[in-house]
Amino acid sequence: MRFGALVSLFLTLPAPLLAADCGGDFGSFVTGLKAEVRARGLTAKQADAFFRGVRQDPKVLKADRAQGVFRKSFLDFQASVISANRLATGAKMSARHDAIFDRIARQYGVSRGILLAFWALETDFGQVQGNFNTRDALVTLAHDCRRPDLFRPQVIAAAELFARGDFDPARNLGAWAGEIGQVQMLPEDILRNGVDGDGDGHVDLKGSSADALMSGAKMIAGMGWRAGEPWMQEITVPDRLDWAQTGLNHTLPTAQWAAMGVKARSGALAAGQGSVLLPMGRKGPAFMVYPNFRVLFDWNQSFVYVTTAAYFATRLEGAPRLDPRAPEPGLSVEQMKALQKKLAARGRDVGPIDGILGEKTREAVQAEQARLGLPADAWPTPALLNRL
Repeated sequence: MRFGALVSLFLTLPAPLLAADCGGDFGSFVTGLKAEVRARGLTAKQADAFFRGVRQDPKVLKADRAQGVFRKSFLDFQASVISANRLATGAKMSARHDAIFDRIARQYGVSRGILLAFWALETDFGQVQGNFNTRDALVTLAHDCRRPDLFRPQVIAAAELFARGDFDPARNLGAWAGEIGQVQMLPEDILRNGVDGDGDGHVDLKGSSADALMSGAKMIAGMGWRAGEPWMQEITVPDRLDWAQTGLNHTLPTAQWAAMGVKARSGALAAGQGSVLLPMGRKGPAFMVYPNFRVLFDWNQSFVYVTTAAYFATRLEGAPRLDPRAPEPGLSVEQMKALQKKLAARGRDVGPIDGILGEKTREAVQAEQARLGLPADAWPTPALLNRL
């Protein structure tokens, strides 16, 4: 599920990789990759060994073109991945690895709830890590001309891990987009943030929970996580809140939100800056989110995934089950695509026409709602689609 993080990687790639070759004869393409890994310091013997037996995997391309899980609404998605069993398992894992989580808190300041949530959502606490050959998946996606600039650097990074003795190209299995291990990290992430948490001299994110959790924590800390600060809490909102001020594109001091009638459902609002998040509009569940919440989009760029992971993390740390309230009916995938086309025709930036209610589409919806004099809560409804 960490594929969304690849987009942010694109912005930091060195210039030569941004013009990476793709397509054409697969054998010739692999020859070019061999030359590139040798330029990175691998010997000819190592390069030959890494690419020996490499093949294109049509199942990878099929999976790449069939991503639909994030078209679900927040309530539907969270209900499908947060269960009583997962909460109970999370509590057991928290106790079992208590010393590791305490070490993480001291060294990186990352909440155990966040790590437990990602661990659960990515691989069900390490139980389902994927069955795609990682090298073949990465080379297949690098050869495919949709996003070679995103995947070619991951092939090179995997080769560097192989040279270190931390990657077996013939046997390393993971997710279809090349993520590896219990918290599903990409090869470049492992090179930058891999931690030998159990002290055995290797970074093994597949077999070592200590390595996986420490590495994930280091990566999140490097994204800008603020130690000791919250990321999300459930709130209640007044019926006449200025909805145009809600959403991730609007931030106010929590004292100002409180003056407008926003209250924490339990406890008190944290001091500082926050945004009112209404994942399913003004009649659905409501959250106050803080700067740490935004950091999570560097892990995965899906709005529904990040919101679910953040909420799950609060549950794992003792928060009560959310109040779903009674959101207005949303749109089907085809209706959402029709809405995105209408918004784009009006000059709104919605990103790709994909039927997914991402942050750009939410902002465009909110702007059109305000223009039409509707409650600007960024939740698209059939009524809005008809008005447009």
